[in-house]
Amino acid sequence: MSDRNLADRYFDAAIALLERVRDDGADAVQAAGSLLADTVAAGGRLFAFGAGHSSLAAQDIVYRAGGLAVMNLLVVPGVVGVDVRPATLGSALEHVDGLADAVLGVSPVRAGDALVVISLSGRNALPVEMALKARERGLKVIGVTSVGYATATSSRHASGTFLKDHCDVVLDSGIPVGDAELTLEGIPAPFAPASTVVTSALLQAAVATAAGALAERGIEPPLLRSANVDGGREWNEQILNEYRDRIFHQH
Repeated sequence: MSDRNLADRYFDAAIALLERVRDDGADAVQAAGSLLADTVAAGGRLFAFGAGHSSLAAQDIVYRAGGLAVMNLLVVPGVVGVDVRPATLGSALEHVDGLADAVLGVSPVRAGDALVVISLSGRNALPVEMALKARERGLKVIGVTSVGYATATSSRHASGTFLKDHCDVVLDSGIPVGDAELTLEGIPAPFAPASTVVTSALLQAAVATAAGALAERGIEPPLLRSANVDGGREWNEQILNEYRDRIFHQH
C-alpha cells in the first residue's frame, strides 16, 4: 500500500468522524454555545483546561484570532502539552488526587464562570476532579470527551466516575478507544490519531454558536482579530482593554 493511500484513508476517517459529530452532536454543540453565551452575557469569565495532548484543543480557543477574548487557559503546571521532561511525568500527574482542587483554589475562577474540560478518555483523576470541584465552586462545566471510554475502560478517580458524569454539557468526540484510525499489516500498533482534529472542531463550533447567540441578543461578542491584517492589532488592543477584568492571559 502506498503512502498516498494511507493519507487518503486518514483523511477519510477524520472526515467521517467530523460528519458524525456534526450530525449526532448538534444539540450538544448548541447547548455548549448557549452556555458560553449566557456566561459572557452575565459578566462571567471563560476558562479551558486539558492535560497532555488534550491541552492542544484548549490552547486553540485561547487568545485566538476569531475567538472569544474572554477565554482563558487554566494552567496546571506539568500537564500543559508535552513540554515537561520526562514527558511521562505529565501523564503521571493526571493520576494525582487533589491536584485539580489545589489549582482551582489559587486560580481566578469564581462562581458564575464557565470551564471547558477536555479529556479524551475522561477517566483520569485530574480532569474528573477538575470538573467535579469546579461545579462545587459554582462554575458551569462543558466536558469534551469520548463517551465510549466509560463503557470500555474503568475510572481512575476514587469516585469511580468519569468526566462526563460531572458536566452541564457533554460534547462527545466519538473517538474510538485507543485514538488511532489506521492499521496496516507489518505495523504492530494502530496509528494516526484524530482526536485533536475532532475535539478542536467541536470547540470551534461551540464558540461560533456562542458568538451567534450573543449577536442575536444584541450583544457584540468580544472577538479577537488576526494581528496580521491591517487594523487587527488596534482592534485587539481595544477589546483586551475593554474586557481586561475578565482576561487573565494578559496579566
